[in-house]
Amino acid sequence: MHIPAVLRCNARAAWGSDGERWLADLPGLLADLARDWDLDVGKPFELSFNWVTAATRADGTPAVLKLGPPTAGHLQAEAFALDAFDGHGAVRVLDRDDERGALLLERALPGTRARGEDEAVADVMCRLHRDPPPGCPLPALATLRTAFVAHLDRFPGDGPLPRRWVDRANQMFLDLDSSAERTVVLHGDLHHDNVLAATREPWLAIDPAGLIGDPGFDAGAMLYNPEPAVHNEALLQLVPARVELIADRLGLPIERVRAWGFVMAVLSEVWTADGGEDVGGRPMDVAQLLEQSLDD
Repeated sequence: MHIPAVLRCNARAAWGSDGERWLADLPGLLADLARDWDLDVGKPFELSFNWVTAATRADGTPAVLKLGPPTAGHLQAEAFALDAFDGHGAVRVLDRDDERGALLLERALPGTRARGEDEAVADVMCRLHRDPPPGCPLPALATLRTAFVAHLDRFPGDGPLPRRWVDRANQMFLDLDSSAERTVVLHGDLHHDNVLAATREPWLAIDPAGLIGDPGFDAGAMLYNPEPAVHNEALLQLVPARVELIADRLGLPIERVRAWGFVMAVLSEVWTADGGEDVGGRPMDVAQLLEQSLDD
């Protein structure tokens, strides 16, 4: 079984010794799950942090098998979010094994990414936003603010990001979160590559991070995707129209969507910087553009 170098590197960086153990156990785990769930396992998709592969159940149902370190907990959050969406705008969970860090998911077919399909992403966003079910264990959106605080402690000056941006985004996050008129289950990373063409519904979301909070938060990722590391003037020019589209679909003031877009663009670059990577991708371009509109 060949494990790509990018998966090995990411798993070690993200989860340390737990990632090492998971990588070592991965071939046996995959074989055990194929047996226990009676799956015909196909070739893996493009891999980053998880092992994700096409699979077919014994009854012929196409599926996706997704594996990650069970101690990480991110696949549990994904499963909770997908269960809360209940198939409305998102793939369904067919089976799960939290102890082994495994999810068996509905496969969206044909599975084409929604690049160039802003209306589709906005419509899916609207369908996903549902009231949290009783006892929902997903974390509150406010937990993400710790990234701003940690960044400001680590980088007290104007590098790698302008301090005024981080300060402003931090305060705006607090203001937006505390003034939310509605709290919903959020996807948390809803952009064009996480919305796929399907048959049960025209488009279905995949890979939710799973959060609870203000609906406007989910607007952010759509504004600087796809391929956020690449500067693209044509996509940057789409930002005002995307803001208007999301505001219309979600029934939110356009100023609120702009504000969440700025917050998320800065937060994206904060995560990039704190991960030791170079900042200055399209999220920074979007932050600069939206800051001008916030000040008009």
